[in-house]
Amino acid sequence: MQVSWARLGDAHEGLPRLLDPVERARHDATVRPEDQARFLVGCALSRLLLGELLGVPPADVPLRRVCPRCGGPHGKVRLDMPGSPAPYDFSVTHSGSVVGVAVCRGGQVGLDVEEAGSLVDVDSAARAALSDTELAALRALSPAERQPAFLRVWTRKEAVLKALGVGLSVSPRELQVSAPDLPPAVLSWPGQLTVRPEPVLADLVVDGVHPAAVAVTGTGPGVGARATAGADRVRVVPHDGSGLVAGYGR
Repeated sequence: MQVSWARLGDAHEGLPRLLDPVERARHDATVRPEDQARFLVGCALSRLLLGELLGVPPADVPLRRVCPRCGGPHGKVRLDMPGSPAPYDFSVTHSGSVVGVAVCRGGQVGLDVEEAGSLVDVDSAARAALSDTELAALRALSPAERQPAFLRVWTRKEAVLKALGVGLSVSPRELQVSAPDLPPAVLSWPGQLTVRPEPVLADLVVDGVHPAAVAVTGTGPGVGARATAGADRVRVVPHDGSGLVAGYGR
């Protein structure tokens, strides 16, 4: 599995030519310049990585966004290859200036990153995202320890929900994961999930400070042996996303 990281500053005028009509419309409708740049870098990095793996020009990578609830063009992005199963799944994440893409063969992947030191209201966010057990454990920590602990737990939950393709349509409070100082694992599942695959879950750190996590469901070549745990169960191949995006068309 490849995990690639790029930056907001990697956006440049050559990247919009990679976008398909749906992506271009969403890009052009985005008001805030920083949000527009995050979307552009995420789309470009996804297309450049998948184009390399599929052996096609990045602008020709067949992608499809369909919301499973309303059918709108804003669901999880997937390869659209009619008549054959998609050989790769991928997941896009961004927070602050960091943009990441994970690509996995033979499994469903979810990636999440959170900017360290962000001005998140930990108490409010924790009440919405953590189970009662997780919330009690967080409140037992010193104030200085709470934000990094919360972000570690949150990235794990978000990565798992992305890998399952359900996102925040499922309450993260009902998905309980291990404590931030323990190897990452899912401890309990939301009751409404009828399929509860054992995910391969690993913690990551971007630029030495930003917490991230990647989750994979499935048993293909992108997933390591199920007898081990955490990062040892995911063969992560780092890829210079910034260099790939910044160098396109130049």
